[in-house]
Amino acid sequence: MNTRLATTESPGARIGLMLVAFLFLGLFLVLPLVAVFTEALRQGWSLYAAALVERDTLRAIGLTVGIALIVLPFNIAFGIAAAWAIAKFEFPGKSLLTTLLDLPFAVSPVVAGMLFLLVFGAQGWLGPWLSDHDIKIIFAVPGMVLATLFITVPYVARELIPLMQSQGREEEEAAISLGANGRQMFRRVTLPNIKWGLLYGVILANARAMGEFGAVSVVSGHIRGETNTLPLHVEILYNEYNAVGAFAAASVLALLAIVTLIAKTIVEWRMKQETETLSAALPPEGGRPAT
Repeated sequence: MNTRLATTESPGARIGLMLVAFLFLGLFLVLPLVAVFTEALRQGWSLYAAALVERDTLRAIGLTVGIALIVLPFNIAFGIAAAWAIAKFEFPGKSLLTTLLDLPFAVSPVVAGMLFLLVFGAQGWLGPWLSDHDIKIIFAVPGMVLATLFITVPYVARELIPLMQSQGREEEEAAISLGANGRQMFRRVTLPNIKWGLLYGVILANARAMGEFGAVSVVSGHIRGETNTLPLHVEILYNEYNAVGAFAAASVLALLAIVTLIAKTIVEWRMKQETETLSAALPPEGGRPAT
């Protein structure tokens, strides 16, 4: 049987694999980003700045950030609760809950938007009741918030579940046995242990919320200056042949993506550093801790 490890491959094979990876990333990730900024600045900084401070663009930026700020606290609360339940307890329906958590990954965002139309639309299940009580969800900000929440809900939980499962329950049980109540246990034991994983999940959820297009497009109604998020505003400007405005708005999304990548890298580095510190503090298997 051939037991040769991947790390024993020849230097030529390693270099070839790395070249393929860098070439692919360069063509499909870096080059499009460069093209966005090039097109946005093609006619000069003054037109670029004027496009960014245009009223509808500022409104779209504000709405995009606002929806993300509304959605993230719900993501954090649900993510911690779901991860805690799945990682720490055994209960009937645990497998079903874990499966349902992945539903937003499997369902097309457009289909998700259609589901909200079916429930809250004028001809939907709750449409007549909402109309009688003068409550507007579809083609308004509440519908966009619900659609974004549906799309982003798994991110925090999916980061925390494996982290909590690997940490076990011993530290929480020790805190309870020493007299800590639930709030003290969470604040002093659980939260410090999951803080980097939680932040990582929040960064991913925030990036998804700000860039969401399909589900939000279905429920927004595309009302200019009112229900257009930044991705929807980019599409409208491009369809109107306003290339400078479209690429200027797209450059804001690209900058947000770059900031997200930097934040994600920093969090990954801190998580790795903390893991190495904890591993170094543990005694070797079958031995005694260093004194």
